[in-house]
Amino acid sequence: MAELWSIYLWPGAIIVAKIVAILVPLLLAVAYLTLAERKVIAAMQLRKGPNVVGWFGLLQPVADGLKLFVKETVIPTGANKVVFVLAPMVTFVLALVAWAVIPFDEGMVLADINVGVLYLFAISSMGVYGVIMAGWASNSKYAFLGALRSAAQMVSYEISMGFVIVTVLLCVGSLNLTKVVMAQQNVWFAVPLLPMFVIFFVSTLAETNRSPFDLPEAEAELVSGYNVEYSSMTFALFFLGEYANMILMSALTTILFLGGWLAPFGFAPFTWVPGPIWFAAKISFVLFLFLWVRATFPRYRYDQLMRLGWKVFLPLSLLWVVVTAIALVAFGWVPQ
Repeated sequence: MAELWSIYLWPGAIIVAKIVAILVPLLLAVAYLTLAERKVIAAMQLRKGPNVVGWFGLLQPVADGLKLFVKETVIPTGANKVVFVLAPMVTFVLALVAWAVIPFDEGMVLADINVGVLYLFAISSMGVYGVIMAGWASNSKYAFLGALRSAAQMVSYEISMGFVIVTVLLCVGSLNLTKVVMAQQNVWFAVPLLPMFVIFFVSTLAETNRSPFDLPEAEAELVSGYNVEYSSMTFALFFLGEYANMILMSALTTILFLGGWLAPFGFAPFTWVPGPIWFAAKISFVLFLFLWVRATFPRYRYDQLMRLGWKVFLPLSLLWVVVTAIALVAFGWVPQ
């Protein structure tokens, strides 16, 4: 029995403990990101925001979650019930499993694989399926139109995001996310690759269907987009999946361009702060930019959205890949 425990059960218990250590703080962050968004936007609009439930409104996410949990799940009569319920689960699970390859510090990662970037590519590309499933299974023209909008938007901006990531990988010479961070010990990639940093951040806004690219949820023409027929916990899973994706994209932005867990520019006064603290602080900064953009910019028209993705971001990111490759070879900076 002791041998069985040491060979099979103990390693499995360690992996489960690591998964719990990632998921519990992540779910808490998702819950309180909703409160942070309402507080930040309220402050920018000179309002108070949630301030009744709990001290400074800190229990508002708990109240919202409890409300959604106890409400009745309504499934439309003409809907495909299995696919209808499965769609929000797919969206939520995909937002969580991507964290398996995200390094929080050197050696602090669930799966330190050498193809971490490809893994994230695969997970992000599968996110379209949950949206399409929801729109089709709802048996509603509004939900289906919203799903088509969202799928086209996500696919369009994934291409430019891919070229931006290729630019970073050219500078690193590895698909391992830990090595991407360690390559930024001298200078963050946000400095030499500033245009790509801006393109990547704007593309993450479109990828997560956030303002000013929240066209799938345009209230005026599509009511609420692909999730219009959802209620209670099925709607909550879509809601949580969207905010978990925001945190994931902020983490990816931090790893690719802001030095991950590394202290700012290696300054000695900052190096005593633990790496995970820096990582969380940088993610919080990028998330604040998400909220700031929502409070500031009006929504794009759909033709403007597509033109920006295909006629501006795609040529620019492709050109920067070529320029970066030429510069690396010409100046002998090709990583070994």
